[in-house]
Formats: sequence, C-alpha cells, structure tokens
Amino acid sequence: MKTQPKKLSLTARIIIGMILGIMTGFVIREFLADITFVHDYIVDGLFEVGGSIFIASLKMLVVPLVFVSLVCGTSTLSDISTLGRLGGKTLAFYLTTTAIAITLALTMGTIVQPGAGADLGAATAFEAKEAPTLGQVIIGMFPTNPINSMAQGNTLQIIVFAILFGIAISAAGKAGERIASVFNDLNEVIMKLVALLMHIAPFGVFFLMAKLFTTLGLDAIESLMSYFAVVSGTLVLHALLTYGLMLKLFTGLSPLTFFKKMEDAIMFAFSTASSNATIPVTMETATKRLGVSNKVASFTVPLGATINMDGTAIMQGVATAFIAQAFNVDLTMGDYLAVIMTATLASVGTAGVPGVGLIMLAMVLNQVGLPVEGIAMIMGVDRLLDMIRTAVNITGDSVVTCIVGKSEKEMDIARFNDPRAGEKDEEVHLHKA
Repeated sequence: MKTQPKKLSLTARIIIGMILGIMTGFVIREFLADITFVHDYIVDGLFEVGGSIFIASLKMLVVPLVFVSLVCGTSTLSDISTLGRLGGKTLAFYLTTTAIAITLALTMGTIVQPGAGADLGAATAFEAKEAPTLGQVIIGMFPTNPINSMAQGNTLQIIVFAILFGIAISAAGKAGERIASVFNDLNEVIMKLVALLMHIAPFGVFFLMAKLFTTLGLDAIESLMSYFAVVSGTLVLHALLTYGLMLKLFTGLSPLTFFKKMEDAIMFAFSTASSNATIPVTMETATKRLGVSNKVASFTVPLGATINMDGTAIMQGVATAFIAQAFNVDLTMGDYLAVIMTATLASVGTAGVPGVGLIMLAMVLNQVGLPVEGIAMIMGVDRLLDMIRTAVNITGDSVVTCIVGKSEKEMDIARFNDPRAGEKDEEVHLHKA
C-alpha cells in the first residue's frame, strides 16, 4: 500500500519561506539592484504588495478577535471580583518581567561594554515625539466612541469597552445568554479565519523578508556588531532563562514543551515585527495549543501586546549603556536604578504610541542626562533587532498567560502536554456548494 508523503509542518514551511526570502533579497541587492524592471515590478511591485497584503490581513483580524473573544471571556465570569484578580496578576507579572529584562540588559551592557571606543561624533540629530503622561494614558483608555476606537485599532479602549460589554451580557439574564451564544459562535468563526490565514503565512513571510533584505546591508550590522550581539544575545537569554524559569516555578510545566508549541507564533512575530499584528496567532496558540481558556487568554494576550515590552526594555538597557560608554559618561548606581524604574513604568505609560521603543528610549536617556542624539547611531540595526524583540515580547505574553491561567484553574494541562493539540483546529475544509 502506497504511503502518503508526510506534510511539512507550518513552522517548517514558514522557516523555508523566510530563508528563501532572505536569500532572494540578498541576491537582488548584490546583483540585480540596478535593473529597473526588478526594482519597479519585483521589489516595489510583487514583494511590496504581497507583504503589505499579508500584514493587512493579520491586522484585519485583530479588532474583531480582541473584541469578540474578550466579550466571550468576560460574559462567562460569575463573580466580578475574578476580573480584578485576573487584571492584578497579569499587570504584576508584566511589570516584573519588564523590570527583570531591563536589569539583565544593563548588567550585560556594563559587563561587555559594547560602546567602548565607539565614535558617535557623526550621530545626526534625533527628535523623539513627546510621550504622554500616565494620567493621559489612563484617561485615554476609556473610549468616547467605541466604533471609532475599533476603526483606529486602539487596543486599550477596545479592551475596556469589551470588558464592560461582557459584564453587561453576564448581568442581562436570558437576553444576555442569547447574545453570549452569538458571540461564542462568532469567536469560533474568527478563529477559523486565523487558521485560514496561517496557511498562506509562508508566502507572506517570503515577501516580507525578500523586500527587507533588498535594502538591509551587512555594513550597518558590522559597524555595530558589539551592540547588535549584546542586544540579540540578551533577548535570547531572557526568553530562554527568565521565561523558562518563571514557567517552571509558577506552573510546574515543561519549558521545552512550551517553546516547541510557540514556534509558529514566534515565526509570525519575527517576520512581522509587530506584537499587535501577531495577536490572532498568539491567541490561537495560547488557547488551542497551550490549553489556556479563552476567559484568561482573551484578556492577557491583547493587554500584553499593548503594555508588555520586555524586548524593548532590553534594547533600552543595552542602548543606554552603549551610549553612555560611547560618550564617556559614567553612570552611578542611582542612575541605573532610575533607568530600571523609568523603563518599567514607561512600558505602560507609552502604550499604543507609534514608535514606542524610541520614545521610551528618549525618556530613559533624558532621565539620566545622556544625549538623545545617540539614538541616531543605533537606528541602522534597529529594524532587525525589532524583529527579534517582537518575538521575545509575544513569548512573554504567552508565558504570563499560562501562569495566570494555571493559577486561576483555567488551563487544560492535558492539552498543553499533547504534542498534537490544536492541529485539527487549524484545518480548513472548503467544500463545494
């Protein structure tokens, strides 16, 4: 009997698409850059259009997924105090991991000294947008027009409205039960949309990588090799060591199983460099593969994508040490503590602001009296580092989701330990009418 050839896993197909995209980008940049047809119709045509459609498709699902899944989760809460406990745990873990990340980054930056001997004399001026105050952020969390909030993709406002709407459904008796059943059905349909999108991901990743590497040269990385190595190394260390230990300590679950199940979400985050765009895949991974109930994941994942910025905090820590060393400025222990506090609080205070990483870094540099112009020097490699730190950010979101889910007894441990969990949910069968 003839055996069917084994299909490649989604992760394998995404990695193949990524490698082929990187190779294609390098070949075009090195050998075909001067050919007008290639530049206009392949790079700015096929690659630009294909990559943009892929990102747009991911973002298309974010608002309906966050709203519908959070309404479903909140409407099932029998006790409103559960929501406060859930929010308190989630916020505490997110702030703790961010503080650990910035501390680890400052330690690595001080030991390795990536900025020693660097020449920042050529650094051009850099102007960061002014960050909103914490009070403005809190006020801005409450929407005046929920439909407008959804149109603008304001995640915090969507979360607040969805929670209030879910609570109202829970309190509305029979009418609420009928509405809740509609939302539960909608949630299943949206998750199937996510599964559908995941099947075309390898092509989207190929287009994104090919487009990026037609412009990204190795010369920028070579000139900042020490800085790049320290940031990327610290990011990987934080993901494996901090998250792995936290998961084992607070849940007793296997970090190896966790990281194996996170492969697809990590690849999505790396290729898109956007925590928000990756929300649908992170949510699908947390619920279908890791076994956390939608009641918890619908709250922790969108909130984490908005305020949990461990990867960005690591970049800030190493960048602060790098710029201080390059300008021959000695930082005291008080300065280091100020950096840790500022970066941790800024991760909440600048939530949802475009260019958030650089805004936060400017705030940190101002706090310890370092020149903001130093940011211009490290911007050459920031795009590639942004891809790595986004993967770290969504990994942190998922670890906290598992910890909170386990502590709330809202996690299916058998599903977490099942290596094939979620595979049937990702299948899409399109039958002819």
